[in-house]
Amino acid sequence: MSKYIPMISSGIAGPIGVLHLPRLWQKSSLGAVGKLSDDYPSCGKGYDQMVLDGLGLDREEFLGYIKDKKPTYPELEAWVLSKKGGSLDTEAVRKLNAAIAGYIHDDATRKAILGENNIEDTGSIKDAVNLNNLDDWKAFHRDVLA
Repeated sequence: MSKYIPMISSGIAGPIGVLHLPRLWQKSSLGAVGKLSDDYPSCGKGYDQMVLDGLGLDREEFLGYIKDKKPTYPELEAWVLSKKGGSLDTEAVRKLNAAIAGYIHDDATRKAILGENNIEDTGSIKDAVNLNNLDDWKAFHRDVLA
């Protein structure tokens, strides 16, 4: 059985405008069917938990829905909206998206990711979204292309 590296960036939002939610859907969906690369958590403590907390969603209920219903991404967004009375709090989404976009990895993590990608650490790449993208692309290259 093939296992997959999630390739949706945390910097991507779906139609309801929540950053990282498409990636969380992809990772948790792959994890629910045993197809997520072993290097990735199906629902981790970082951005994944930030999104669940920011939307006021129960972790176990979310994961149960993913496992039991195997929703498409639009179906997941419809489910999220149903849990929130049909709409999201605009200010809560703005704060969540700002927290995701503005998250900075610690120095050791930044240096490790840049080093693994043979990129000099000039201080120009600090945000976790771009560093995580580099990490995903490196893993994809290693596991699929090389």
